[in-house]
Order: sequence, then structure tokens, then C-alpha cells
Amino acid sequence: MDASASQGGRPATRLRPRPLRQHNTAERCINRLKRRRGIATRQEKTVIIHLAGLHNAGLFLSSTR
Repeated sequence: MDASASQGGRPATRLRPRPLRQHNTAERCINRLKRRRGIATRQEKTVIIHLAGLHNAGLFLSSTR
């Protein structure tokens, strides 16, 4: 029996660090794009222009690292 469970606490859970780390990386990247407002313009009404904006914002973010 786990020590925390015997004291009436919540038993320890097993987290999967790798998928959580990948999820965190994706969330942080999306937040950086939102913060820079690299893809939030009114001209992005078509898919091609939107994808081009994403690529440009990604290049900008990767060059600032």
C-alpha cells in the first residue's frame, strides 16, 4: 500500500510524461502564434492565404529562438 493512501490521502497516479510534454509543446506554440497575432488578420479569408500566414509566423518564431 502506498504511504499517501495509508494516511488517507489521495493515491499517487501514474502520469504519461511524453504525451503530456508533446501536448504542452503544441499548446505553447499555438499561444506564441496568438500572442504575435501572426495569423489574425482580416485578409486571411482563403485557406491558401491562411496557410501562408501560418508558415510565415512559424518561420518567424523559429528564427527568434
